[in-house]
Amino acid sequence: MRIARITRNAEAKDSDPIDLNLITPLINKYQGKKGAIIPLLQGCQEIYGFLPRPAMEKIAKDCAINLSDMFGVATFYAQFRLNPVGKHIVKVCHGTACHVQNANAITEALEESLGIADGETTEDRLFTLESVACLGCCSLAPVMMIGDETYGKLTGNQAVRIVKNIRIAEKQSN
Repeated sequence: MRIARITRNAEAKDSDPIDLNLITPLINKYQGKKGAIIPLLQGCQEIYGFLPRPAMEKIAKDCAINLSDMFGVATFYAQFRLNPVGKHIVKVCHGTACHVQNANAITEALEESLGIADGETTEDRLFTLESVACLGCCSLAPVMMIGDETYGKLTGNQAVRIVKNIRIAEKQSN
């Protein structure tokens, strides 16, 4: 089963300024080196959490790389994100074992509870919901992961409860 990669048309809001000086050491490290697009994109994403267009433009200009080549690599590999993501990425497995155990019910319950569609991020940037092809936990199907934590043998209600508990813990820690 192949999961379609969902992209959003909206980019980061203009009200979300980024400090382009943060990528200067990264640019200095790879400037003039062949085959540096992937490490540049990885480093940029590590700094900002996604690949902001102004940062990509600066890297392209300073490293003499075609911006279209950078976007080509960024959109080819699923590891790269062109939009901001939530603090917690909720990955729902839709591999064969999870699919037959009704992973769709988990995704639908989370979409309803979070008020977002698959591939989107909540307005408070606390959660991003993603369908993935396989998490490698077939014996626990259906499964979701949030960060490094795996939750198995789920129902939609259980998944929603887990996310709500994370939201409560986040509020208490602030």
